[in-house]
This record gives sequence, structure tokens and C-alpha cells, in this order.
Amino acid sequence: MNEKKLVRKGKIGSGEAHSKIILIGEHSVVYGYPAIAIPLKDILVKCRIMEAKSKYFYNPEDTLSTAIYTALKYLKKENAKIKYLIESEIPTKRGMGSSAAVSIAAIRAVFDYFGKNLDDKILEKMVQEAETVAHMNPSGLDAKTCLSDKALKFIKNKGFSYIDLNLGAYLVVADTGVHGNTREAVENVREMGDKAQPMLKNLGELTEKMEIAIREKSLEKIGEIMNQANLELKKLNLTIEKSDILVEEALKNSALGAKISGGGLGGCIIALVENEEKARIIGEKLSSKGAANIWIERI
Repeated sequence: MNEKKLVRKGKIGSGEAHSKIILIGEHSVVYGYPAIAIPLKDILVKCRIMEAKSKYFYNPEDTLSTAIYTALKYLKKENAKIKYLIESEIPTKRGMGSSAAVSIAAIRAVFDYFGKNLDDKILEKMVQEAETVAHMNPSGLDAKTCLSDKALKFIKNKGFSYIDLNLGAYLVVADTGVHGNTREAVENVREMGDKAQPMLKNLGELTEKMEIAIREKSLEKIGEIMNQANLELKKLNLTIEKSDILVEEALKNSALGAKISGGGLGGCIIALVENEEKARIIGEKLSSKGAANIWIERI
């Protein structure tokens, strides 16, 4: 449908949000160790809310539907006749915060449609309600990072702190094209029992070292820590052949470091690169090795 026609027909509410990626600490974060997440500010999802002929249909088992209904309920507009349109650059089930970003964009669009101001704390609370549908017991890391312009350090049951990156480097994010399965991956690690503990402890220590390396702006150290983290994640059986191929290809083409990101068993790999030219070269190489999508983000 043509947007100009929509504008003539009635008002439109708009909202958007950005993606995120885990730099380090996936899985070990479940066991009380820290994790560091980075906002991907150039990878966006946009939502438009428009007038409809019938009342909005609420599906309590759907994250997006829950986000919109939560916003309507807060505004006491549960009977509003609206519909939505989503345009997203964020693939689902890749560890990039798709459900959180969609919820943020949709809630912002609902408030914009009704001309209401939206407080960030209220927004975050609403997103958490929607995220509970998607992830049962979400940590809040996805929502927090998709709402933030800064990197975040998160420790379970302790909370968040902001990290100032400004590394002057680039992160290449490559999609394996395979849906990650966080629940299965978490369960697999849990079933390893004591055998998993050394790897989880090492990942926790590497995350602490990563925070120091970021503070020192040492790209070489950051890259090396990424490589070490990937080895620990591989020992936990969280990599797949496709992600191994992409990590190897990135390192072969001068990436400072590369690793899987997120739950594993699919999803994305990330590679740290010192400049944009090298980032584009590595992106092309990873595409030639079968990466489904490539994004390059300045960090």
C-alpha cells in the first residue's frame, strides 16, 4: 500500500529501534559471570501504526502483539482500531535482539500514533512484558542494549553498567543463515554439568579482561580475547561447521579477532577489524563463504 495514500486516509504513528550483539560472555552470564553487549545502531527495525476498520486483535502468545497491546492498555486504548506494519533489517533467531527491538519500535509507534510522550523507564518495563512471551524469563539485556547508545556490562542478579567503547574500529557481523537455538544451547551446557565449569569460568575471566582491554583501547588484546572466548565456546559444543568456517575465514583475512555471538548452534559470528576498508574486504570474503547477511558497524 502506498504510504502517501495512508497519510491522506489517516494519521500514522512511527517508531524505530536498533539491534544488538553480544561481544563476550554468552552462556557464562547464565552462571553469574559478566557479559558485554554492544548496540548495533545502524541495523534498524521500524514500525508504523495506522487506522484500521476493526479493533486490534491481541494474541497473548505473540511478542509483537503483546508489546502493542501493553502500550494500548497503558494508554487505556484497548479498543482502538489500529493495524501495524513492520520493516526490519534484523533477522530473527540470530542473537541480535530482534524481538526486543520490534517491541520497542512498536510501543514507540503506538505512543506516537496517539500523540503521547513515552518515558524510557515505562518503555523498558513494557518491553520486558513482551520479552517474557518470547524468552520466558528474559535477563533484560536485549531490551537494555536495544534502548542504549552505549555498550553494556551485565551481571545476573546484580544489574547493568555502561561501557564507553569509542575504539575507532569496526565490527563485521556475519549471519550463518542458521537459526540459533538459545534454549537448546543453554540446556546442553547445563547437561554437561561439572565438565562445563572450567570453560564457563574462563569465559567469565575473559570478559573481565575484555573490559580492561576496552578501557585501554587495545584492539590487539580485544581481538585475542575474542579468539580465546571462541575456543571456550567451541569446547562447550556451541559452534557449528558454518560458524567455524566463517570465523576461520575472517582470521585468515586479517581480522584481529573473531568468535560466535549469542546462544550458538547457529546465529552470527563477529569479527573485529581495524579499519573500514579491511572490514569490507572481510565482509566480501565471508559472503563468498556462504554468510547469509553481512553488517559492518563502527564501534
